[in-house]
Amino acid sequence: MTGPTRPDDPGPDDSLPDDPLPDDPRPEDPAPDDAAPVVPIADVDPPAPGDPVPVDPVPADPVPADTGTPGVEEPAPWRRGRRDRKAAVFIGVLTLLLGFAFTVQVRNSGTDESLAGQREEDLVGILDDLTAQEDRLRQEIADQRTLLDQLGNTDSQSATALEGARERAEALGVLNGSIAATGPGLTLTITDPTDRVSAATVLDAVQELRGAGAETMQIDDVRVGVSTAVTGSPGALEVDGKPVTAPYTFVVIGSPQDLETAMAIPGGVESKVGREGGVVRIEQSDAVVVDALRPLDDPEYAQPAD
Repeated sequence: MTGPTRPDDPGPDDSLPDDPLPDDPRPEDPAPDDAAPVVPIADVDPPAPGDPVPVDPVPADPVPADTGTPGVEEPAPWRRGRRDRKAAVFIGVLTLLLGFAFTVQVRNSGTDESLAGQREEDLVGILDDLTAQEDRLRQEIADQRTLLDQLGNTDSQSATALEGARERAEALGVLNGSIAATGPGLTLTITDPTDRVSAATVLDAVQELRGAGAETMQIDDVRVGVSTAVTGSPGALEVDGKPVTAPYTFVVIGSPQDLETAMAIPGGVESKVGREGGVVRIEQSDAVVVDALRPLDDPEYAQPAD
């Protein structure tokens, strides 16, 4: 069996070409004289027993180039981050301040421009309003300072106010008959042996004594007040609905001399009592006691005003 044949194998009938084969492109072998010289290997003695075996030196790692400032240590990354945060905060605060200043400047500029366009009458009105507002603020400041000064002496002022209130309450109690009183005055007695002294005569005596400066008084055991009424018939008189009997005794606190003079006026109480068959006796004193008490009446219509 015949195997495959290569194409360039000459067949039995083919003949070789006439042209010679091309030259081999490979360089020719160098001449013996042109060859590189051979370096002889030096004879090396083997190391003696116990001597260290020489080791080839290990090349050191290359030193990186210094990119920083000579003599200055490169900061750690966390330090650089903290400085960056501080710088960011500082820049933010500075930006806010600049924005605020710009806003205020714009507003002031707008106000100046608006005022520049106003009439003279309008500007005068604005100035008056500002002046009035300033006056009100100054007054408020003064009031607050006064209040502060008052609060600074709270203890002493509270004691003074309490004492003043107590004195006013006592004075009102004397005048309305709710507490007993003592002081200079007189004792006036009207006798009525014939039971002819009228309620009008007794009421005139009360009015004359008040007009002469009497501060408080009582008739027998009845305290005389603002709304005191004398009623009844001669010999059976009543004061504020309570019966009184002759002789009628008045205990009065006030100036003794003024009170006695008022009773002796011509045509006054002494004259009237005398015409009705009675007698008026007066006894001055440096200290008389009015101890009859008058219950306070609750007002039916009147209310305290604010």
